[in-house]
Amino acid sequence: MSCYDRRDLGLLLLRLGTGGVLAAHGAQKLFGWFGGHGLEGTGQFMESVGYTPGRASATAAGLAEAGGGTLLALGLATPA
Repeated sequence: MSCYDRRDLGLLLLRLGTGGVLAAHGAQKLFGWFGGHGLEGTGQFMESVGYTPGRASATAAGLAEAGGGTLLALGLATPA
């Protein structure tokens, strides 16, 4: 295995791990998966810290995390 193969494998594992964590965190906000509170609970928290409307803020945050994590895991735009 050459050093380029190891580097590519390392980058793949880093992308999959980091992207997976981001996508899972977004799924907690959007769907309540993995022990999350879903849009209602996250929206209430967002309002309690001053982000109004809370549900819209929670939706935007969840979509950004889930979408960004998925795109990162797939490797889209990573060369840039």
